[in-house]
Order: sequence, then C-alpha cells, then structure tokens
Amino acid sequence: MTEPTDALTIRCETDADHDQIARIVAAAFGSSVEAELVDRIRASPEYEPSMALVAELEGEIVGHVMISGARLHHSEGDRSIALLSPLAVAPDRHKSGIGAALVEAVVAVADQRGVPMVVLEGDPGYYGRMGFEPSAGYGITMPLPDWAPKEAAQIRRLTAYASDDPTLRGEVSYPAAFDGVD
Repeated sequence: MTEPTDALTIRCETDADHDQIARIVAAAFGSSVEAELVDRIRASPEYEPSMALVAELEGEIVGHVMISGARLHHSEGDRSIALLSPLAVAPDRHKSGIGAALVEAVVAVADQRGVPMVVLEGDPGYYGRMGFEPSAGYGITMPLPDWAPKEAAQIRRLTAYASDDPTLRGEVSYPAAFDGVD
C-alpha cells in the first residue's frame, strides 16, 4: 500500500461537492444504492455536517466518509451513538491510504466532540488496522445482513469511552435512512 501524497486534503463536504460525492460513492460500491443512502442521511435528523468529510487530491474529490447518529438500546433505555457509514474511495485510488486517512480524520472529529465510540459494519481486516474491534466483546450487537460475518460488527473506543458505563452496551439500531440497505 502506498501512502497518500502530501497534496491530499481532507475537509468537510459542501453542497457543491454532492454530485462528485455521488459519483465516487456509486463507483466505489458499483451501485447507486449507497449514493442514495448518503442523500438520505443528509436529509435526516441524524446527519452530522461536521462529520461528513471528503478527500481531495489536486482539486479532485477522491473519497468520502460520514459518521451519523444511531441509537444503542440498553437495559436502562437508549443512547445516541456514532455510526461510520459509508466510506468510499474512487476505484482508481484504492490501496493508496486515502480510506484510512478519511477514517482517522472523521474519528478524530468524533473524539474531539466527546463521542465515546464509533460503530460500523465492515471488513474486520481493513478496519482492524485502524483500531476497530469486534463489538461483541464490548457487549454490543448490530443487525447484520446474512452474508456478513459476526466480526463485521465493530467498535472503536474513543477517549470518552468508559468500560463501566452500562449505557455503552446493547443493540445498535440504525437510523431510518438505512432502511432497505443491505
């Protein structure tokens, strides 16, 4: 894997970026479903504008990541948590470190905001390199598609994470924007 160049800029998305983001997301996933998901997240109350980032290289958007709100249902009720999804990098830029740079940048924003953890559904080999761990070991379950291994449900604990906090265990509930996405 090569490292991203010094010319890589990571910044918050703007309205002017939306068309480019849609093209990158659709190309990265090979379908428009995830690009439509990004639009639905933006239109939802769970949208966090400061945690929707793009990677720009030589004036061109080459990647995108979002963290939005989700709910964690636990024995004492439920709690707001952070959900990373989706992450997309232009196919011709894969294996260049751009995805990892986006994840690290958006997780840093979440950490600065006092978020105790970020959850996601994804490849354990890929996200494990960035500090994500299977969520089951922390008492957190996530609804996964039939094709996903149980290790795809992952968590990254941040500075505000407290292992003795019972509200940080339970079942993740995706926001309505994710309905129909498998």
